[in-house]
Amino acid sequence: MIDKTAVIHPSSVVEEGAVIGARTHIGPFCFIGANVEIGEGTVLKSHVVVNGHSKIGKDNTIYQFATIGEVNQDLKYAGEPTRVEIGDRNSIRESVTIHRGTVQDNGLTKVGSDNLLMVNAHVAHDCIIGNRCILANNATLGGHVTIDDYAIIGGMTAVHQFCIIGTHVMVGGCSGVAQDVPPFIIAQGNHATPFGVNLVGLQRRGYSKEALHAIRNAYKVLYRSGKTLDEAKAEIEEIAKAQHEVQPFHDFFSRSTRGLIR
Repeated sequence: MIDKTAVIHPSSVVEEGAVIGARTHIGPFCFIGANVEIGEGTVLKSHVVVNGHSKIGKDNTIYQFATIGEVNQDLKYAGEPTRVEIGDRNSIRESVTIHRGTVQDNGLTKVGSDNLLMVNAHVAHDCIIGNRCILANNATLGGHVTIDDYAIIGGMTAVHQFCIIGTHVMVGGCSGVAQDVPPFIIAQGNHATPFGVNLVGLQRRGYSKEALHAIRNAYKVLYRSGKTLDEAKAEIEEIAKAQHEVQPFHDFFSRSTRGLIR
């Protein structure tokens, strides 16, 4: 179904069964598969491929040569009808690839809203990206990676399969992330190691001086106190009780499966 207000260039192919929303603009030489849904106000500049069972929300801008919902690169994939879901107001720049999920996970690759995926970023199968994240040029996510809200992944950085990047994290460019990165911190290197709290980012997002002080204390307990991980967890739990902004730091311990960067 194609809304009557949608504008589709005559050189583009929209397969029967695709749902194209109001005020959607599909530029030249695009391909839209039969199981695709594109929300209102979304713009595909040109030469964009959206395939598979893919759902794209409202007011996204997708630049030329981006590929969304294509067959993933997991050798176990056998053609199952797995999915891609993308939220609203994302900017997906040139040559970005976002691959469909696998049945070995939840069958879903998901990108939230208000994200910027820069040129040639790769989002592999079963990745979950939150809201207001930035993946800089050539950032590469392995399969099953989770990126929490407000995280920034620097250019030329690779994130290992199954890693979790916490909220408000900044990973510097040309890094290799092989373990989970707790919230609020700066990480850099190959393999990435912690370099303190992302104070500038947190200040820009309105965190109070008291919250910043508590987050820095939690960081020091984990990385500078010499305590065991169990001892650090217990102390950070007490900090979180007094300052709720620290709670994501404490909650991260139970989410981590690959161990924390050290």
